[in-house]
Amino acid sequence: MRVKTLAWAVLLLLALLVAGAAVAYREWLERPLPLRQAAGAQVLDVTVAPRASAGDIARTLHRAGVAVPPRWLAAWFVWSGVAQRLQAGSYELPPGITPVQLRRMLVQGEQATRRVTLPEGWHFAQWRQALAQAPDLKADTAGLSASAIMQRLGLDGMSPEGAFFPDTYTYPKNSGDWVVWEQAAKAMQRVVAQVWAQRAPNLALRSPREAVVLASLIEKETGQAADRALISGVFHNRLRLGMRLQTDPSVIYGLGGEFDGNLQRHHLRRDGPYNTYTRGGLPPTPIAMPGLASLRAALHPAATEALYFVARGDGSSQFSRTLPEHNAAVRRYQLGKP
Repeated sequence: MRVKTLAWAVLLLLALLVAGAAVAYREWLERPLPLRQAAGAQVLDVTVAPRASAGDIARTLHRAGVAVPPRWLAAWFVWSGVAQRLQAGSYELPPGITPVQLRRMLVQGEQATRRVTLPEGWHFAQWRQALAQAPDLKADTAGLSASAIMQRLGLDGMSPEGAFFPDTYTYPKNSGDWVVWEQAAKAMQRVVAQVWAQRAPNLALRSPREAVVLASLIEKETGQAADRALISGVFHNRLRLGMRLQTDPSVIYGLGGEFDGNLQRHHLRRDGPYNTYTRGGLPPTPIAMPGLASLRAALHPAATEALYFVARGDGSSQFSRTLPEHNAAVRRYQLGKP
């Protein structure tokens, strides 16, 4: 009898210990992890290497400032069945994060991200500068030429101008800038394919690439969105008639670093591949990164008889059918004469 009583007492004690351990474990799962953060830091930065084991990740977390013995963390990852599902990447652990939240973050790959906006109308060189200054983005392409970048992206022989879609891009913290270049290149290919498939009939364009070239001219010439389709209509009319486009932004692009902000007559007379005053047709490449509105305008020109336009000085343009009308508009809006 005494042995049975002792056995029951032991079983009861074990049951109490297991129950207590279970309660303590559940409480630990929901209790904020102790973090050793650097002075002034808002979060704890953790970078998990690719193909790291559960033990490697536990040690990485501990070195970064998670004040839990690594062997405990590693054992917990294994015991909870997630050891093979933990993902590499750059993570930010906020104050108050619990073990459950940490596990979910690592399993779902909830990496810290940053954003960079690459505007329409900018040149490839300007985009490179923007990416070089983007937060927590490694400039992996800094030492590469434009042609080397295009080759690595599988766009060998293509001009980088017009090859990337203007947008705001999200990237993992501390990733290389290839992530953004690849996103932007694929986005432009996707958008161009979509707008080309939906193009208006009987255009003065023979290929999607020509559409991007024309869209880049429209992008640089447009001061107000309402004028986009009309500017496209003028360019289409000129292309059909074999008239030179005579668009200043293309000449300026061809001047490169020589342009000081003042386009002069001798610039317009100097022949070159981008001088649309001396050469017919479209320039050989886009001259900037056109956005969606300009791409759509290039493929849906307004029905107009206008062959000329000139800036009014308020961002809008004055459109004219004939050269005398255009000359009068130039005197009024450019020279300030009646």
